[in-house]
Amino acid sequence: MRPAAAPASPLAIAELTRPPNGYQLLPFRWNRLEGRWILVNEAGEFLAVDGDTFHALVEHHLDPQSREYQDLQAKQFLTDSTSRVPLRLLATKVRTKRSFLAGFTKLHIVVLTRRCDHSCLYCQVSSVRTADPRLDMSRATAERVIEFMLRSPSPAIKIEFQGGEPLLNFDVLRFIVEETERRTPDGKKVEFVVATNLSPLSEPILEFLRSHGIWISTSLDGPRSIHNANRRLREGDSYERTVSGIERARAALGHERVSALMTTTAFSLEHPEEIVDEYVARGFRNIFLRPINPYGSAVRQRRALMYEPEQFVEFYKRALDRIIEVNRSGYYLEECYAQILYTKMLTPFPVGYVDLQSPAGAGIGVAVYNYDGAVYVSDEARMLAEMGDITFCLGSVHGNTYEETFGGPLLRDLVAASCVESLPGCSSCAFQAYCGANPVENYRTQGDIHGHQPTSGFCRRNRSIIEHLLRLYLGNDPFIPKLVWSWIQHAPIRELIPEPPL
Repeated sequence: MRPAAAPASPLAIAELTRPPNGYQLLPFRWNRLEGRWILVNEAGEFLAVDGDTFHALVEHHLDPQSREYQDLQAKQFLTDSTSRVPLRLLATKVRTKRSFLAGFTKLHIVVLTRRCDHSCLYCQVSSVRTADPRLDMSRATAERVIEFMLRSPSPAIKIEFQGGEPLLNFDVLRFIVEETERRTPDGKKVEFVVATNLSPLSEPILEFLRSHGIWISTSLDGPRSIHNANRRLREGDSYERTVSGIERARAALGHERVSALMTTTAFSLEHPEEIVDEYVARGFRNIFLRPINPYGSAVRQRRALMYEPEQFVEFYKRALDRIIEVNRSGYYLEECYAQILYTKMLTPFPVGYVDLQSPAGAGIGVAVYNYDGAVYVSDEARMLAEMGDITFCLGSVHGNTYEETFGGPLLRDLVAASCVESLPGCSSCAFQAYCGANPVENYRTQGDIHGHQPTSGFCRRNRSIIEHLLRLYLGNDPFIPKLVWSWIQHAPIRELIPEPPL
């Protein structure tokens, strides 16, 4: 007898014994999405089925000769074998998805200074314009930071220089690069990137970055009116300085070594198309549509800058529509967040994006070394510290050993509190495999590291975006799946699907 209604998103658990009618269910979760049932297994693979197929599946009446049965079997939603091979295959996929845990901390953010020549409205670390040397990282601190970073067991690490404006402490940046290169053991790979507003660029700085293969990440919030409203230069035109800096950096380092990020403020919400068009006009091949973080100056300017998660989702949808139009016209432009989520949905491979990991990437995927030597679990934790709350400080390179810093109770508590498989509201969610937990944001916005996920801004925003991406992929437009796979492989459609010969 068909059940009147099924729970919104439960977990179907494989039976311990094989039922007499021929197949058993393997673990999966489900969710209704516009008349279809979205089934997601433990490895994140999904299938969309109609209601009749779903009920036949869970009642063990599904026809073994049907296409639906074969698809479900191929993706380990069910098995009719007495062998344990299907379970082992599913376990292999899950293990591959979690391989981001191998090697421990891979991203190391080094905050060289709090000084900056900009006064951005949303500045998350409350940068200051002062010559106070106490706000710069010293060489002595840099020495200890290098020791900590190279202790990471990962065979490949990325060192990202941040600020304030990190190029204002260029001597210490150069020291860290040269000393790290000298001390890095054989077999270990180190990559450098500097997050800069480009304002202090000089020819000697560009030559150093070029000779050491250092990448640049900058900020471009959109056309002149939006960029200048968000990112105010104390003297001069921030947009003009940024655009000219991008061209200078590309000429010196190569086009592909210069990337840009945007932050969505209340000024941005009504202009998604113009923001996308600005990235196209500047020759970028990707854009990351990012919401604002509730830290630093963004909190003090809340009325002017902040918005509800639902407003960001509407902005995101409009911007994504424009990005799809741009790609349809023949210009390759990748939306980074969609690319990350589609990779999690459609491939067995992990992604390095720490905000969508379980357990959370805080501390185990990323560590932040502040200018004074304090070590934080994430960039958000460092932002919180600049607001006067050092809850998420792991220790100091001056007063603690590497083992004390990364093996202490704080990091263990954060790992335990950020496994979505056991968090209320996440454990039964169909989209669990695509999501993550952010204990620092939970603490900042809800008062504790566990938080209440279904009502959190993170969940409200992320769930809506995941559902929208699924609708697009499962819709009737044949262009979308081609575009999605081109984003996953970072290549234009024409390079993946050659035109047939005439």
